[in-house]
Amino acid sequence: MPIPVLKPTAAVNETFAGVTYHIEGELVPTLHLELNSVPVYFEHYILLWKDLNVQIGIRPLSGGLKRVLAGMPVFLTEVRGPGQICFSRDGAGHVFAIHLRPGERVDMREHQFLAATGNVEYGFSRVKGVSNMLLGGTGFFVDHFTAQSGEGIVWVHGYGNVFEVTLAAGEQIDIEPGGWIYKDPSVTMETQFQRFSTGLFASAASFVWNRFTGPGRVGIQSMYVHMPTTE
Repeated sequence: MPIPVLKPTAAVNETFAGVTYHIEGELVPTLHLELNSVPVYFEHYILLWKDLNVQIGIRPLSGGLKRVLAGMPVFLTEVRGPGQICFSRDGAGHVFAIHLRPGERVDMREHQFLAATGNVEYGFSRVKGVSNMLLGGTGFFVDHFTAQSGEGIVWVHGYGNVFEVTLAAGEQIDIEPGGWIYKDPSVTMETQFQRFSTGLFASAASFVWNRFTGPGRVGIQSMYVHMPTTE
């Protein structure tokens, strides 16, 4: 199995999909965008500052009732340039971009998405199983981001630092359920229980893993924050 590699922690004058962006700072990094004609959407509470010329509106999402029942956002905030805008999440971590070619998709753990270009479609699905135990019986959700027409970008926040491992076909890695952050759709995920005896009284204990099978990329964050209890 290949060793996970640390993703870059900064970016200066990076341009893709019609947007130039900068990732700056150390403990609580910021995402600074130079907007032109390409709209960008995001969750409103991450906005740090903006030019007066930047126009802000609402981006409605499909499946409103389903989202309400799931505790997911029904609306996102959308901005248009020209002008500059900056985002930051209230937590120490690592900000990075995932570039998507036309038709490409990335799957991501809920509450890790920062922003995306307007042509990237946003959907979600529920993951059951081990998540029911970890998150008080409610499960957790995986966001799906797909570049519908042309190139797109999804900007992501990971807690601690973020590492990426690229698995070949059939290669596998076990990751603590709170440790993974994103994966390619070609990577499958299943829950594994590793039971063992603690010795003298033979009381049972276990580890729980999410097992990922390639081919494709998997992102790993070195610190996990349980969002439902911290927000």
